Amino acid sequence: MLIKTDNITKDYVDDGLVTPALHGVSFEVNEGEFLAVMGSSGSGKSTLMHIIGFLDKLTSGKYIFDDQDTSNFDDDQLAEIRNRKVGFIFQSYNLLPRTSVLDNVLLPTIYTPHLNKKEVEKKALNLLDKVKLSERINHNPNQLSGGEQQRVAIVRALINQSRLILADEPTGNLDSKSGQEVMEILQDLNKEGHTILMVTHEKYVAECARRIMVLRDGEIISDNKVNKQRLAKDGIEK
Repeated sequence: MLIKTDNITKDYVDDGLVTPALHGVSFEVNEGEFLAVMGSSGSGKSTLMHIIGFLDKLTSGKYIFDDQDTSNFDDDQLAEIRNRKVGFIFQSYNLLPRTSVLDNVLLPTIYTPHLNKKEVEKKALNLLDKVKLSERINHNPNQLSGGEQQRVAIVRALINQSRLILADEPTGNLDSKSGQEVMEILQDLNKEGHTILMVTHEKYVAECARRIMVLRDGEIISDNKVNKQRLAKDGIEK
């Protein structure tokens, strides 16, 4: 088991006003799963992803990741586990605009100085070739299409041999063809054994995963293997 959450809650406090975002969320993710998290705006899916990816702290409950209880980790501990074990794919790509494709991919390795530089660069080139970007390694992001930029982001998420890939609306800024290509890459990575947790509001994107969890008002209302009929029953139409 890679992820286990036990009754986690998250409250945001602003000037004394408490806004609950998650209410007692418990679930598990095994190594090699592909889980899509769905829900409307305000359902808590982004908050959950930020906690799972160590970008935010839970308010209460327990979060076990890779056999470690991370519930009370401080900011430095969270940063360390995030940099070593989690790869991120964002809707807006989050690439450095004046930096080449290759250097964008290598960026996470700055925080892992023990890695052999030549071996890591060779791995980056192999991965970029795998996603058909070997001829674009010296281009800057503004010279690439949206789909190409997202493929760069996927390779960047893989470069540190991350235990978990977190994808936040990975097709949100792409046309349908580019979105389909990105999802095919993610499916192939999952078949190779990568664990993927993806947040999306698009039904057709969620159906590319093997399991779909639906949140509403900070609570899990369903958690099942992919089933198109069940999705319709849960009222997820987009």
